[in-house]
Amino acid sequence: MPVRKKPLAYNSLWQFRNDSWSRLEEASTQLVLAGNRRRPTDPTAETVSGLLDGLAPIERFWAFPGGQRFQKMRRLFTAGTYDRFAAMVSGINRALVTETYRDSQSLDTPDEDGAYQYAAAAAAAEQAPPTRPYFEVLVVEDLSEAQERSLREELRHWRRPDDPFVYEIVVVPSFEDAVMGVRINYWLQACVVRRHIAHRSRHDAATLAPFVGGFRFYDLMDHSPDERAQILARALARVRPELDLYLMTEISVEDLAGRLSHHFRRVFHAREGSLDLHLSLLGGVAERYRAPFFSALRSYSHRPTGVFHALPISHGKSILNSHWIRDMIDFYGLETFLAETSATCGGLDSLLEPTGPLREAQQLAALTFGSRQTFFVTNGTSTANKIVVQALVQPGDIVLVDRNCHQSHHYGLMLGGAMVTYLDAYRLNPYSMYGGVPLREIKARLLALRRAGKLDRVKMLLLTNCTFDGIVYNVERVMQECLAIKPDLVFLWDEAWFAFARLHPVYRPRTAMRAARTLRELLHEPEYRARYEKFAEELAAVTPGDDEALLDRQLLPDPDCARVRVYATQSTHKTLTSLRQGSMIHVFDQDFSQKAKETFHEAYMTHTSTSPNYQILASLDLGRRQAALEGFELVQKQIENAMRLREAVDNHPLLSKYMHCLTTADLIPAEYRPAGFDQPLLAGMSNMMKAWGMDEFVLDPSRVTIFIGATGIEGDTFKRTHLMDRHGVQINKTSRNTVLFMTTIGTTRSSVAYLIEVLVAIARELDAQHADMSPAEHSAHQDAVRRLTAPSTPLPDFSGFHPSFTDGHEPLTPEGDVRRAFYLAYDDSNCEYLMPDEVQRRVEADEQVVSATFVTPYPPGFPVLVPGQLFSLQILAFMASLDTPEVHGFRPDLGYRVYIDKALENG
Repeated sequence: MPVRKKPLAYNSLWQFRNDSWSRLEEASTQLVLAGNRRRPTDPTAETVSGLLDGLAPIERFWAFPGGQRFQKMRRLFTAGTYDRFAAMVSGINRALVTETYRDSQSLDTPDEDGAYQYAAAAAAAEQAPPTRPYFEVLVVEDLSEAQERSLREELRHWRRPDDPFVYEIVVVPSFEDAVMGVRINYWLQACVVRRHIAHRSRHDAATLAPFVGGFRFYDLMDHSPDERAQILARALARVRPELDLYLMTEISVEDLAGRLSHHFRRVFHAREGSLDLHLSLLGGVAERYRAPFFSALRSYSHRPTGVFHALPISHGKSILNSHWIRDMIDFYGLETFLAETSATCGGLDSLLEPTGPLREAQQLAALTFGSRQTFFVTNGTSTANKIVVQALVQPGDIVLVDRNCHQSHHYGLMLGGAMVTYLDAYRLNPYSMYGGVPLREIKARLLALRRAGKLDRVKMLLLTNCTFDGIVYNVERVMQECLAIKPDLVFLWDEAWFAFARLHPVYRPRTAMRAARTLRELLHEPEYRARYEKFAEELAAVTPGDDEALLDRQLLPDPDCARVRVYATQSTHKTLTSLRQGSMIHVFDQDFSQKAKETFHEAYMTHTSTSPNYQILASLDLGRRQAALEGFELVQKQIENAMRLREAVDNHPLLSKYMHCLTTADLIPAEYRPAGFDQPLLAGMSNMMKAWGMDEFVLDPSRVTIFIGATGIEGDTFKRTHLMDRHGVQINKTSRNTVLFMTTIGTTRSSVAYLIEVLVAIARELDAQHADMSPAEHSAHQDAVRRLTAPSTPLPDFSGFHPSFTDGHEPLTPEGDVRRAFYLAYDDSNCEYLMPDEVQRRVEADEQVVSATFVTPYPPGFPVLVPGQLFSLQILAFMASLDTPEVHGFRPDLGYRVYIDKALENG
């Protein structure tokens, strides 16, 4: 078992803060119970002092309890009035845990003598349900304590009972504090930048460094106040693009409005009062809060209607009048059926031709996810993938695709008539997994097609980002180098498992939409043009046809030729909030209107139901709202929960006997990790950011793959029998010796704790079983462990298509016509069944045996064979080594379905 580096105590400042307040409450209570009123050297008092010191540098970034309230509380402790101190700590911690401070007017700052009343107010606030969403606003200006109090009271003065939201301000004095604040405080929804800001923070940021990571140093000394504000706006937008930014200034407001409006939502004159600012803060959040289709559907569902159309279940009529199925209402609730309708008017909309609330909902989704266009899909990302492929690929176009991609890509390319070139990912044979496709492999295939004179037929590169196991590409680098070879190449990134990534600053640069925008901006920069011209001069010195020289260096696309054409499909329901099968297609295509709009519409019509599920559409609308307003918070907690799981498994003395979590070093070979970190996040946030900025592949920390070879239990059995059947723990992906646990925005600390309980219970059972084993049973168990921990039969590479399904043009390249092979098998006379030993005999005799079907074992869950593909000894050895009972495309009684020789001759 590999040696594990001792992890940091916390990977999230939020969790550190929450736990510190809870420990502070416990310690302050102990002070009171012990009667330690005047003993500052008491160990408990020292503990309290240490906790206060730890909280002091971070509380200034939150409105509650806030710096002023925190200092008042600390004075109670310093004065030795522990009873009042404990009461105030208890009230604050209770308000933080229950989040009652978000909606309570009774939690305003008390004086020192009001600590008991404060605790009582906090307890009373728990009983009142929250009525309005709460957010915080960052104000960047160097203010005195009196000025800060005055600004807070001035903004509170404008509150009205019918305001849709309530907010509080957080004041920081400097550029550095502002950048740290937006990374730390997830309640922030807006930032107000004023002209008088300092550059450096007055506080020691060492405590915060492990949590916020490094950030770019800005030299602001030679810049005017307005230029500093603009630089700050760009820095904040890189970290939290969803934030509304406002500028307040005393001079040249009209001129600034014209020059800085790109960065700031509005520019205000500081001497004209704060009412407009208050209304703008509420209005900006209200725009993101809007859920136009959900609101339209809810409004429609509450209207009385007469249904003389399809859908007897509309408004629940066929259920409410039934004597036999009324329990359907009891289970699902009446509102579900009130919202069931086939209407596209009366305030609703048509998914096929949206002009009203659905169109608005999709536009809001495009803003949230950084695309130029977004389209809702109600039958999953499998359909979304087929829509994009059919919209862009014509029969005969060459498409490069990862061979272990989702089956929907194989079927979509088959339906589209593409000539498919399968790319080989790097192999992880110890765990029976594939990783990602190395950039060198992609470039080599493109260059081979260029040598063969077929580059004009290459249409698309299709890759999965991230993979099921959490392997994430350097998306921008891949697209940049591919466009240097094929300037009009279209990219389809299957981000089915990566919908959440847009919402976190570390993940975001590796998403398709962000990388597309970054690349588009890069190609327009004068500095890049100069860099490209130098590159072109160096390239001219390379010997024509010396592709090895191109493989070993970074390639730059010509800014005058390259077109950024990027599509991403997203399973919103997998990693964000949506009903099952809710997905989105995001588009960043410079040529969409000229080259793809009409064909996309036709493909969308082909695969989209004329009766889409309105509940799914409404859930996509609400999921987008949640992503825009609290996505950053939820994804950070998702990561924290995953790291907690990793630490619990690897540091538990019993669990570590039988299992351990695979690290970045286990799943990504060192040659693809120039940053050199085996576990980037455990090395600190700044090191994680460094790795995610430069490594070819990185590992999504929210994917926790646990190696269970030492249990002697195969992965699928562990999942079905031990986790799901006995304990109700649901997972999906396994390999022969691993199980994958994903944390999502719906994962809680309690659910992580339950999983640990279950794993410990399984480990205890294994211990008990081993103690009672007979010598024969013990020997059998050791054989099972050796089988699962020893290197497995190597995973097979793609063997190649039979010549009947290639284009036959010299020089030969590896693309094949999957559609022709697929439909050739529809005539049973063209096929026969062969058992594995007969296939083995023929292949060893140098006969060509060709698959007539997709053959997909579960696990690993990707086609080992596709129609038209040649059997190889490597494939047969791998299939023989599998002990999974589920193999689609293989019949145990008949064997493999293959083509007869005559069919191949005529084909």
